[in-house]
Amino acid sequence: MAETTFTVPDLASFLGLDSLGLTATGMRIDGGSALVECRLQALEEDAFCRVCGAQGVAVGTVSRHLAHVPVGWRPTHLLVRLRRWRCQGCERVWRQDCSRAAAKRAVLTRAAVDWAIRAVGVEFMSVSRVAAALGVSWDTEGDAILERAKDRLINDPGRLKGVEVIGVDEHAWRHTRKGDRYVTVIIDLTPVRDRTGPSRLLDMIEGRSKQVFKQWLQDQSETWRKGVQVVAMDGFTGFKTAAAQALPDATEVMDPFHVVALAGDKLDECRRRTQRETTGRRGRKEDPLYKARRLLRTGAGLVGDSGWERLEQLFADPQNTPVEAAWAAHQKIMAAYRAKTPAQGKTRMEKVMQTLKTGVPDALEELKSLGKTLVQRRDDILAYFDHPGTSNGPTEAVNAPPGTPTRHRPRIQKPGQLHHPQPHPRRRLQTTATTPLNRKSHVCAPGGV
Repeated sequence: MAETTFTVPDLASFLGLDSLGLTATGMRIDGGSALVECRLQALEEDAFCRVCGAQGVAVGTVSRHLAHVPVGWRPTHLLVRLRRWRCQGCERVWRQDCSRAAAKRAVLTRAAVDWAIRAVGVEFMSVSRVAAALGVSWDTEGDAILERAKDRLINDPGRLKGVEVIGVDEHAWRHTRKGDRYVTVIIDLTPVRDRTGPSRLLDMIEGRSKQVFKQWLQDQSETWRKGVQVVAMDGFTGFKTAAAQALPDATEVMDPFHVVALAGDKLDECRRRTQRETTGRRGRKEDPLYKARRLLRTGAGLVGDSGWERLEQLFADPQNTPVEAAWAAHQKIMAAYRAKTPAQGKTRMEKVMQTLKTGVPDALEELKSLGKTLVQRRDDILAYFDHPGTSNGPTEAVNAPPGTPTRHRPRIQKPGQLHHPQPHPRRRLQTTATTPLNRKSHVCAPGGV
């Protein structure tokens, strides 16, 4: 290697202590960790009283133990010696300011916090592995990362720039009796609408109510609120009311994800009711209705020949006529979203709403309830066809994208998840998400709505 230049070995430069205003004065390697003794650089001396301006006299030192960036996965800690001063005029006592090296009462240096954020957020390392590399506890490292992330991300004034379409939804992130179970998740859907990139998380607020979402919107600047054009949401009326009051110029959209899920839930309710009325009990694995529970919620374009044969055998029984009607309504709602053009989809959805409003007998209580909800949110549902690409699906996908193995999901971190890896014994398992919409729009619905 030509013209290679070497300098004198410098431990402070090797560990990056210069940027922290520290100099290394000693080192000790004990087992699998290293401890480096440090002092503040001469320029960091603060020998004059900030109250009266008189010069102080040294009255000893105090030590501060800080975790630093690991070297070769060996935990590296700093023992910083800070000089104490006493004012000769007012007798005030103070110590040297080491805020350049670490925040007040922090355990990690600023360089260690930056390293941990990169390890977790960019290199996708586990929180426990990063904590072991730093030689600190899981809680200490997690608190430091969250505090720095808030300063860099949430408090960034340009974080909300260019947001025109937002999605809002609730998420159950705590499954204990302590604290609020739900958080309100707010997503920027502008890149999805413009097809320039994926959605991005804007904020998570503890609680799920109209007031929580409304207060978050009111905390933003008036210029930002005027720039929001569309708000995608589920069927929760609290979000709709909050958006209407805080964003009067924005359009509320009830996205296809929740509309199809609502129709699918009514189909399941009808299937269970029919099962109880015909057999006098809940469904069992030998029962035809129970065995077809997943097939009934599958889009018509995804059903194979054997699936159609099972459906024909199921609907051949007159006792299953209510299920057939609910299945047909579910398929027609999905077909409206699969239409080739938004205009065709809007026309199909209007026909479904009109049929459910006037053409459903009282015996089909699930379809009556579905029609009532669709009519109440008519404007919000039809607004999707005027603003295509404003689905709230990316908001749901923040926690767990459908089809992704549980161990690989980039989900929202649950509190205490590493400490309690097993699910709570009384925790209720979530049902499978609705089947993704298919491009085919042809629906074969013998009878029904």
